Amino acid sequence: MTQWVRFRHQDRIEFGTLSGGDIEVHTGEMFGVSKAGGTQFALKDVELLAPCVPSKVIALWNNFHALAAKLNVAEPAEPLYLLKAPTTVTAPNAVVRKPPSYDGKVVYEGELAIVIGQRCSRVSVAEADGFIHGYTCVNDITASDVLNKDLTFPQWARAKGFDDFCPFGPAIVTDIDPAKLTVRTILNGAERQHYKISDMIFSAQDLVSKISQEMTLLPGDIIACGTSLGVGVMKEPVNTVTIAIDGIGELTNEFRN
Repeated sequence: MTQWVRFRHQDRIEFGTLSGGDIEVHTGEMFGVSKAGGTQFALKDVELLAPCVPSKVIALWNNFHALAAKLNVAEPAEPLYLLKAPTTVTAPNAVVRKPPSYDGKVVYEGELAIVIGQRCSRVSVAEADGFIHGYTCVNDITASDVLNKDLTFPQWARAKGFDDFCPFGPAIVTDIDPAKLTVRTILNGAERQHYKISDMIFSAQDLVSKISQEMTLLPGDIIACGTSLGVGVMKEPVNTVTIAIDGIGELTNEFRN
């Protein structure tokens, strides 16, 4: 298992692997050929960034058996997804603010995210793992009152597309079986979500295969696998939200109303 991070140190953006409290700096390309350059930085001495720069963020809807049952909706025959703008991406520990143009509810959605490692088009389920670089944590933040504001047009892209509404990280973890993982979301110190990835309707490999039949996935693209029970509103003036996935890490951000 390797933990890849991207960071800023003295105005330089670099990447490397975590080992304890240190980062082993690499040269080359995270999704290509890279090697350790012999330099190390203490984690406390750098600013962690989102661990990659996706050309697109694909976000799943209704991908958990438990949530479909609670909502009393049919489980989909194929993945249901939307695109979040690349400008939604922000870093671990970043402060996310409610947009001045919006005065409604904003909700957290703790999720597992797949990170694509190679250009991927029309691959089979059996081939999918070869195109997955690893996995990370994501908070698919949503301005929920926007979604059905206009009854003629569900506004998925707008509701989920505000600047900084997709913090993810802190690391991309390789060589891990996502089906064995559990997602937890902690809001202001209280656990609000606790669900198993094994409850997904479409597995990580299914998602990569099926989505790649329709659009080419590029290195660094992320697929947010959808959320389950426990989504809720961030009500306080200042909210601390942590998405924790054992084996991957903890993504913490502050949301300010």
